[in-house]
Amino acid sequence: MQIQTILLCFSFSFSAAFYFHAGEREEKCIIEDIPSDTLITGTFKVQQWDIVRHDFLESAPGLGMFVTVTTYNDEVLLSKLYGAQGTFYFTSHSSGEHIICLESNSTQFVSFGGSKLRIHLDIRVGEHDLDAAIVQAKDKVNEVTFKLQHLIEQVEQILKEQDYQRDREENFRITSEDTNRNVLWWAFAQILIFISVGIFQMKHLKDFFIAKKLV
Repeated sequence: MQIQTILLCFSFSFSAAFYFHAGEREEKCIIEDIPSDTLITGTFKVQQWDIVRHDFLESAPGLGMFVTVTTYNDEVLLSKLYGAQGTFYFTSHSSGEHIICLESNSTQFVSFGGSKLRIHLDIRVGEHDLDAAIVQAKDKVNEVTFKLQHLIEQVEQILKEQDYQRDREENFRITSEDTNRNVLWWAFAQILIFISVGIFQMKHLKDFFIAKKLV
């Protein structure tokens, strides 16, 4: 099985919708930088390449998608097999980069022979499904309530993002200060080494001249 990773490092955003191409049973991954305690919703759809039409079909019957979500600490947050289209959810336990991988998995006895696939992926950060809640609302009051609750969640998510970015900036500042301090000490050590080598060479030349009775 060929594994290929898409190095797509997304900065924090509320929604990232895109598509990419992959072969059958080929794993591709994206990297999301996510704050802690954040709900992630991912919606995907797989289209299969039709050799006759020279175009992608609207659906890919018999094809499944295996979704795994891990952190850089190898913590598995999600590992599940879906159909040709579906929605997955997971909640981040800690801040940092999360790896979301998708791998096609044939559910038929006969594979597609390495057929090319187009995978549509929409990742929403910190969002609930507002449309479904509004459909279930029985009156305008409930609809407004759901919209207001959704707005409050978005504000809370923005505040959480700001806190996360401040923490990253603080960590970056500390790392930069430590690096600058180490560079300063290394420069000082180099100066001491050069002075010591110069004194040693002068003393060695002086002893040489005295031994040769040149001075």
